[in-house]
Amino acid sequence: MSDDTTGEYFNDSPIDLRTDQPHSARMYDYLLGGKDHYSVDGEAAEKALGAFPMLRTAARENRKFLGRAVRHLVRETGIRQFLDLGSGLPTAENVHQVAQAVEPESRVVYVDNDPIVLVYGGAMLAMDERTAVIQGDIRDPHAILDNPVTTSLIDFSQPVAVLAVAVLHFVADEEDPAGIVRTLRETVVPGSHFILSHATADIAPEEAMGVQRSYRAQGVPLTLRTKERFTTFFDGLDIVEPGVQVVSDWRSTVPEAERPDPANVSWYGGIGRVA
Repeated sequence: MSDDTTGEYFNDSPIDLRTDQPHSARMYDYLLGGKDHYSVDGEAAEKALGAFPMLRTAARENRKFLGRAVRHLVRETGIRQFLDLGSGLPTAENVHQVAQAVEPESRVVYVDNDPIVLVYGGAMLAMDERTAVIQGDIRDPHAILDNPVTTSLIDFSQPVAVLAVAVLHFVADEEDPAGIVRTLRETVVPGSHFILSHATADIAPEEAMGVQRSYRAQGVPLTLRTKERFTTFFDGLDIVEPGVQVVSDWRSTVPEAERPDPANVSWYGGIGRVA
């Protein structure tokens, strides 16, 4: 992707893609082997890899968890609409592809605060009337819920899956991540589900804290949390079996001996149901 910040427009309005500073969504794309990032994002991700060389494995295992969780909800709960917060760029094996492969009528709204997601994601999904991308910030859930694009695709009188996968660790304690989840939980109807995942320093503390320091030094906020703290984000929800686990273990069909060492993943995930 070009590092030129000029010439990008959406609805005839110029957009500053802020390519002079790294963004977590584009760094994640780099870690996943994608192409939708800039040199500053790759350089920032490489510094984090210096602290935790298995960070690519962690990102990929988190991505696989997302796929398993979405397939579970489509197949087992009948959910057909998804609100993906902090989604990053919609690329291969993202929510709409996973869900629509099982049930083509599934609808997805992607939300991210990186303007590049709106530009490139919107272009990629322009031909899919059941999928949309909006620019929004998980720290302002009401603006996301009230966005006319959201309400045109998501029927909040019916169960919805809300995803906050690999995003809450970019929300600082003083920004009340648990309160954000609570606000969203109080908005959706019973039968709705939340798919959450979060990085941790529980398992490989030295390496994980090195990643946190690296991200913060480059202006990307990252707050690692313990399993106990992350589990409080599910308060008020019925946690779906097998509970909160390292993402590589959550409902994995891969033999345990062939899965990555949890220390090389250091990421928790789970699903909660609104009763």
